[in-house]
Amino acid sequence: MEPRKTAYEILYRVFYEHGFASLLMREIKMDQPSMAFVSQLVYGTIRNRSLLEYQWKDLVRKTRSRAEVLLDMACYELYFMSSPSYAVLNEVVSLAPKKDRAFINAVLRQVSNRQLQQPHDPSISCSMPEWIIRLWNAHYGECRCNQLLQIFQTPAGVYGRWNPIKAEKQQLSELDHYTWLDEWSFSSDIPIQKTRDFLNGRVVIQNPSSLLPVMMMDVKPGMKVLDTCASPGTKTQMMAVLMENTGSITACDLYEHRLSLIDHLMEKTGVKIVETMVADGTKLAQEHVESFDRVLCDVPCSGLGDLRHKPEIRWHLTPDDMDEIILIQQQILQTSSCYVRNGGKLVYSTCTLNNRENGKQIRDFLKNHPEFELMEEKTVFPDEIHDGFYAACMVKKERDMIE
Repeated sequence: MEPRKTAYEILYRVFYEHGFASLLMREIKMDQPSMAFVSQLVYGTIRNRSLLEYQWKDLVRKTRSRAEVLLDMACYELYFMSSPSYAVLNEVVSLAPKKDRAFINAVLRQVSNRQLQQPHDPSISCSMPEWIIRLWNAHYGECRCNQLLQIFQTPAGVYGRWNPIKAEKQQLSELDHYTWLDEWSFSSDIPIQKTRDFLNGRVVIQNPSSLLPVMMMDVKPGMKVLDTCASPGTKTQMMAVLMENTGSITACDLYEHRLSLIDHLMEKTGVKIVETMVADGTKLAQEHVESFDRVLCDVPCSGLGDLRHKPEIRWHLTPDDMDEIILIQQQILQTSSCYVRNGGKLVYSTCTLNNRENGKQIRDFLKNHPEFELMEEKTVFPDEIHDGFYAACMVKKERDMIE
């Protein structure tokens, strides 16, 4: 399939069928230059959707959904890529249904003859729904909100994390293509997923932000640990590393096919202490009550801290979705708290930037659970390296302390 046609089909599925670009891109079989072209066109169009629509909306009265996708992606190429305008117009018009070709050709010819128009409205210039902007303004203030709008318009980097079960850090440090960010994480001059280190399990791909809840867990060798929402398993793997591959970790997920991702990662990285289990995190398993030294709840969330990796979330998510997400989080947190031994720790985390899913969720939980005490909480705001993340660590008091 031609690159522009591939991008067009992906974008239509993202915008009108709630598809995710990263998953759809995996289905493509193309040479590397074509893949790079498709990736830039797809992600650039998703990130700038409102701004791109602004370039042609004043020239039309009514459009069909497929025509809108073609106009958006054509505008992205015209304004943000180095493609010749005649090539863009010719190929995009050829992709349109015959009844739309003359219309799309006429609109794009007018667009190509004028400069990129930059509106003052941030919901258009930064292509972010107004309700998300209002949420961030209310929760974090205008200055932080503006920073978020800017950072989420930039592509995300890919970062690796050292796996000491399979590799000595000294070996990895001698490789010129790695640049170390801290004790665990690094960037790479070549795609990490193509390196022998990744293929052999000596390193894993993991953003440094997602190490936050793992470090809060304060796991020790020999402990009994529960990871309630574990797939794809990178946090599980890191806990096994910190436990020196001793003790036990029960890694759960709602869907069996997602457990295979965890199993594969553990085998690849040399982890021996993880048992996977299909489990609904909202349903109590009586046999596991007060059985674990540490419990991690990396709960499903709105994903508003991960918009650089998944920019389409902004177009998929609605305010009405929040109530359902928050209820599920409450249920998982409530259920998971039952599994913590006295003196044990419960860590709650999300990859979102929304106080209702983060700090307020924890405050509400603590009001109803005096047996738990908040030890630490932190919000990581995204920057050039880090994704947005939140984590809170609570300790379950000994019974005599409660009484």
